[in-house]
Amino acid sequence: MSQGEASEQPGAATAPLSPLRQFWQQTNTLVLAIAVALAIRAFAIEPFRIPSGSMLPTLLIGDHLFVNKFSYGIRVPFTDFRLPGLREPRRGDIAVFTVARRGSGIYPADERPDLPTEEFVKRIIGLPGDAVEVSDGGVFVNGELISNETTGAEFNDEASNSLRVLREPYGHCEHFVLDDPRSAGLTQRLFIVPEGRYFVMGDNRDHSNDSRAWGTVSLRDLKGPAFILYWSWHHQGGWLDLLNPLTWWRLLTRETRWERIGQGIC
Repeated sequence: MSQGEASEQPGAATAPLSPLRQFWQQTNTLVLAIAVALAIRAFAIEPFRIPSGSMLPTLLIGDHLFVNKFSYGIRVPFTDFRLPGLREPRRGDIAVFTVARRGSGIYPADERPDLPTEEFVKRIIGLPGDAVEVSDGGVFVNGELISNETTGAEFNDEASNSLRVLREPYGHCEHFVLDDPRSAGLTQRLFIVPEGRYFVMGDNRDHSNDSRAWGTVSLRDLKGPAFILYWSWHHQGGWLDLLNPLTWWRLLTRETRWERIGQGIC
């Protein structure tokens, strides 16, 4: 019997694994899981948390949502190249996008690549080539007023402002917007949206910092449309607060909005 055949017999001695190989055998599943999660976040679905009230009443502070990065086309990391998307951005989409920011100053990300960036979420109002005007509390697109009707309901925001709730059928879905009778909000002189750019506004029309203030969003900076809420709570503290069991009880009984979890976004 040859030496090679003898080594295959039961009970034959095997060489001990190196420490590096032992470590890999113990951790390869975890590494693979992390790699898959990062790939999904980079190329398919990305989470986003609502930090402000600019999209009230559609999105509440503390809502957590998923963004479909396939819809508009995935941007290849570290390049300006974008893969073909499932569809073009549409009027009425709630989109997550990147802006540049320095202190209180906000700028289109592609116009200020020298500045740090952060993510915003707004509703797409104007497409490339659209004529947009906002005046006297009305939003006009291509000369037509976006109609809305009062619901008779009121919404109290974080500052205890009482805002009127309006129903607005625009784009591909009907949604609600807020109107502050004490504020005219930002205006916009007649403006033609440039090619490759989008005019965005918050649903909290009189309390939103959007395209009326800092300009339009480039397609390259649009990450994708928001499509589902995966979590929602009214928690104002930091993540370290979650180490306190008393915080858990408060979240479960008073601060978690269980009825919103799993809702679609329109």
